[in-house]
Amino acid sequence: MNPNEMKLTYPFGDELPAAGHAMAVADGVRWIRMPLPFALDHINLWLLRDEIDGREGWTVVDCGVSRDEVKEIWEQIFKNVLDGLPVLRVVVTHMHPDHVGLANWLCEKWDARLWMTMTDWSVARLWSRPAAEGSGPNGISAAAHFARHGLTDPDAQEQIRQRAGYYPSLVPDVPARYTRMMDGNRLQIGGREWKVIVGYGHAPEHASLYCDTLQLLISGDMVLPRISTNVSVFDYEPDGNPLPLYLNSLRAYDDLPENTLVLPSHGRPFRGLHERIAQQHAHHAERLEEVLDACANPKSTADIVPVMFKRKLDLHQLTFAMGEALAHLHALYFDGKLRRQTGGDGVIRFQRVS
Repeated sequence: MNPNEMKLTYPFGDELPAAGHAMAVADGVRWIRMPLPFALDHINLWLLRDEIDGREGWTVVDCGVSRDEVKEIWEQIFKNVLDGLPVLRVVVTHMHPDHVGLANWLCEKWDARLWMTMTDWSVARLWSRPAAEGSGPNGISAAAHFARHGLTDPDAQEQIRQRAGYYPSLVPDVPARYTRMMDGNRLQIGGREWKVIVGYGHAPEHASLYCDTLQLLISGDMVLPRISTNVSVFDYEPDGNPLPLYLNSLRAYDDLPENTLVLPSHGRPFRGLHERIAQQHAHHAERLEEVLDACANPKSTADIVPVMFKRKLDLHQLTFAMGEALAHLHALYFDGKLRRQTGGDGVIRFQRVS
């Protein structure tokens, strides 16, 4: 456990829900976990006891990726955890594959309605179409984007080009109809009110849910206990400036009670929300300072990756590290602290403004 984690409180200790089973974390709230095929090897999902139009059942929050082994664990959940009741509603916090991947499967299986923000539903719906339609992330475009920022290794470039079908392989479909969630909406779930808190920077329009009666926050990926939320610039928005969006979004949690129980998408449920948010602000302030110092001479994004990430990275991690390094460079560039120039080799480099 790192020093920052030690400043948080974990009410369930090291206990985790077993595959195909759930743990109760509050009245009417159950925690389940699903595997992920990445270095970040799990996602936490949540079951909320509910009643809609006189029907008793469950609201599911987030879904896991579309893999047969994940579907098999869901089938065990249906058998072991739901108390013989149906899934009534599927709430998805945002459009990343580990959150929305099985939304269509769950909705079709239970004749349930999907609830999402409009932007994230639209992007997920678009990107889940076959790559040949040119509607989703394009491997060639992504490779060119990373090459412009210094990732020119031929093997890495070829692997990135081959990932055109990555998103639809994990999110094969998204329901054609949904119910829109917006910031400030108050959802009635199981006789309790849950406030929608929309945040930016990590995803286009990420929705967290807060229940004041339970003093409980389903934070999605906006606040995580151990790792820093990924904030990246990718090829589809090459001049994006997501880091200030993310940091400003965290202000929406300022008024939540100190004792709020945070249910994150990765890691363990914890208390210490305001401490963790302060840690995030300090973390990014330190990263911005070290990136600014590193740019005393012209540096590409690829040059900055080892400054920010000291460990060995696989290709999946490297693409996110590139995106995050560029997010910090852009934050400084748009703040007037860096200049940028494209060299004769076609690589964009950033240098501190003296």
